[in-house]
Parts: sequence; C-alpha cells; structure tokens
Amino acid sequence: MDSTAATTGEPPGPRSTAQEFGALIRRLAIEAGYDMSPKGGGRIALARDTGMSESAVGRMINGHTLPMPAQFENLARVLHTDVRNLLVAAGVISREAWPEGVIPDVRSATSQSPQSPEAFADSWGITDPVIRQTMVGAIEMAIRLQRGLDTEHSAAHTGAP
Repeated sequence: MDSTAATTGEPPGPRSTAQEFGALIRRLAIEAGYDMSPKGGGRIALARDTGMSESAVGRMINGHTLPMPAQFENLARVLHTDVRNLLVAAGVISREAWPEGVIPDVRSATSQSPQSPEAFADSWGITDPVIRQTMVGAIEMAIRLQRGLDTEHSAAHTGAP
C-alpha cells in the first residue's frame, strides 16, 4: 500500500481528479492555517470562509466532488493561491489554456470604458440610418440629462449654488 493510501484510507492505484483536487485543497488549507485534523474545526471554518456548505467542503476534501464554478474564486482567495492553479488542478482548464504568469485579457463589464453611442449601435447591429440616428440621439440626450442630474445632486450635497 502506498503512503497516500495508508494515510487516507484510499485504495492504492491512480487517483481521480476529484481525489487529487481534494488532496490539494487539504494541503492548501493546512498551509493557510486551517486545522484539518478530525474535530479540528478546519472544515467548518473553511466552509464559513468560502461560503460553501460544510457538506460540500467535506465531499470536496474527501475527493468525492469538485467545487461549483462560482466557488473557485473564494477558495483561491481563502487558501492564498491563484485561481488558475485550482482550475488546472480540477481539470477545468489545461495548463496550456492559461500559461503561468500570463494575465488573461478578460475584463468585467464594470471595468470597461463606456461605449460611444455609435459603438453601442454597432454592437447591436443597428445599420438603418434612421433607426441608428434615433438611437444615437436618444443615448446622447440621456447622457446629457444624467450629467445635469449628477451636477444638481453634487451641488445639493456640497451646498454650492
């Protein structure tokens, strides 16, 4: 029996992706200061800190399941690791899909600069000149109105006339 099987009670032989991932999470949790010994409270604390259920953490650490996609970021944050490492370990992406040290060119919608009214019309495929001008004009008017309201709101809070 190999040493892994002896300490985890797993049968010898190749381990599944979920088992490998569970072993990684256990190691990272211990390194992050979670007491993963029986009755150590580490699983409960890990569940609390990641927003996962205690049973989901237990199934993951025992190598029965992988986390849900939305849970990878919290796991990475709590375990002080790169989300890339977790995604690769879980078999979600390959190492080649996201090479180490490369920051993917993905930005959330909130981090992007606003589109011009013309670019917005392009993104929606508005090509008819009349419809396009109507939409662009409406967007420009909405921007002017919002800026006016923002100026009034700012003046009201600063006491400026």
